[in-house]
Amino acid sequence: MTSSPRAAVEGSRRRGTSPWSLRLPGDRRIVRGSLPPLMALVNLTPASFSDGDRFTGAEPAVAPRRDKLRDGADILDLGAASSRPGGGVYGGGADEVSVDEEWHRLGPVLEGLRDLTDAPISVDTRKAEVARRALDAGADLVNDVSCLGDPDMAPLVAQRDVPVVLMHSRGELRTMQRGISFRDVVSEVTAELAAAVEGASEAGIARDQIVVDPGLGFGKTYEQNLTLLAQLPRLGELGLPILVGASRKSFLGKLGGDPAPQRLIPSLAAAAWSAAKGADIVRVHDAAETCALLRVWNAIAGAE
Repeated sequence: MTSSPRAAVEGSRRRGTSPWSLRLPGDRRIVRGSLPPLMALVNLTPASFSDGDRFTGAEPAVAPRRDKLRDGADILDLGAASSRPGGGVYGGGADEVSVDEEWHRLGPVLEGLRDLTDAPISVDTRKAEVARRALDAGADLVNDVSCLGDPDMAPLVAQRDVPVVLMHSRGELRTMQRGISFRDVVSEVTAELAAAVEGASEAGIARDQIVVDPGLGFGKTYEQNLTLLAQLPRLGELGLPILVGASRKSFLGKLGGDPAPQRLIPSLAAAAWSAAKGADIVRVHDAAETCALLRVWNAIAGAE
């Protein structure tokens, strides 16, 4: 089995040596070192703007996703139901898929990857039943863009004691890019994430297993996305690990790069800024390029 090349996952001997760590099944952890761990997107949706329709079936799909670990990814984030927000540049947004269809896309790839690597595997889903099947098949954490919108998700995460990413958004997925209204986007996002964390804690989820995500591109304008990135340290008031996922998002297209696969350079700039401003996990499409950038950035910072 292969492991993450940057050793973001450590055994119990490393406990207590990092500002934060997330407990995984099998006495493993994700820890924050000198660089934020890279979470590489693995899109398994046919409509994905990344690589969702390039592979069909489990066997040809597993190897290129495992290669993201060789490229420098620390965590693989598997998603099989699009969370594309509607009401803006994406029109009606993502179509809803059934639990069985989502699992049909996700399950074989997850199981294949689990057989090949002990690197952390995240499941990007809003459905508790999909999360349950994924955890049973070897997934390590849940990335929930609905912020525990499924009433069965919080009890599941609490019972399994796995890490969960709570992402901020407002409104329904299909319409959230319409009627956007914030007076102070950073203060309001921080306050609403604090409320979500409190609700998760009351549901039995351990606070030290929670990661927060400001939800760039989800119910925010172009300017608000930039403001959240500019003032990212304010989210540190929550005292929890921060995940930033700016990679290839539409607001970056305004700064150069359309369609989405051409947004590499803007995405790298956003990743570098996020790392410099305190992001604890950076979610990306282009693991090799982002890893190279962050290594150079870290080397220069260490030579100051």
